[in-house]
Amino acid sequence: MTPEVRVLGTHRAKLGESPVWSDRDSTLYWVDVDGSSIQALRWGSEKPTIWSLPGRPACLALTEREHSFVIGMGAGLIDYDAVSGEWSELVALESNQSVRMNDGRADPVGRMWVGSMDERNDGNPGFPAGHLFCVDLDGSVSTVLEDVATSNGLAFAPDGRTMYWTDTSEQVIWAFDYDVDSGTPSNKRALFDFGPLPGKPDGACVDTDGCYWVACVYGWSVVRITPDGRLDRTVELPVHKPSMPAFAGPDLGTLVVTSISSGGRQPAEPGPVDAGSVVALNPGIQGLPEPMCRVQI
Repeated sequence: MTPEVRVLGTHRAKLGESPVWSDRDSTLYWVDVDGSSIQALRWGSEKPTIWSLPGRPACLALTEREHSFVIGMGAGLIDYDAVSGEWSELVALESNQSVRMNDGRADPVGRMWVGSMDERNDGNPGFPAGHLFCVDLDGSVSTVLEDVATSNGLAFAPDGRTMYWTDTSEQVIWAFDYDVDSGTPSNKRALFDFGPLPGKPDGACVDTDGCYWVACVYGWSVVRITPDGRLDRTVELPVHKPSMPAFAGPDLGTLVVTSISSGGRQPAEPGPVDAGSVVALNPGIQGLPEPMCRVQI
């Protein structure tokens, strides 16, 4: 049975990304990259609070301070206090002006993993020039992967021992063995070939069964992939460019998916609901609590 899909809130993003559920204040947060803002929608309400930022945010992670976030923005990470509106740069990660932060999240102990993307078109000299970075708890930075076009799909298995990642242009979901104690991935292997599916792999999350949910940008859907690499479920969505799923709500039983309207390389095609909406459904499975970023710089 196909779950009913509904729209959450009134905000229509230019480029919606990085939905994160906060249990401590029953609020869903996400970013509008090209709208240079964070949205905060208290569960059960319709109108989000919107905080403007001094640049284009790509991803966010909660911190132990309420209403405080670590945000991938521009060339690196910033610390942002939503109450005061104050922000400070934590670390610069990229020097190439055509490369910006993209998908990211905290690992199970609070390190910040963030990837970048090269905004130039294929075929230009030096393309691709993005990376995948790990910022450790003490603020030290490791460059884990180079020559990345569009870093996406970061997620961790329930026990933290597997890390997932994709370069959207490659259309392959990769799995790594993950040493939580050291923050070291190893044994990179192909989990799933996205080529036969509609769209391309974008942001992702993992449920309590260890299955990997990934948005099919340009593909009007989100899919669920088992830990052994089988396509388990495809859920059609009323938006052309879904960008990232996350589990939300008091029981983490609602799958929410951000989407893109006018942002990105190609505007979204019109659909049954407004492009840029956050859509939601009840998939019959729960998600995992989002770890907080505990990086100290």
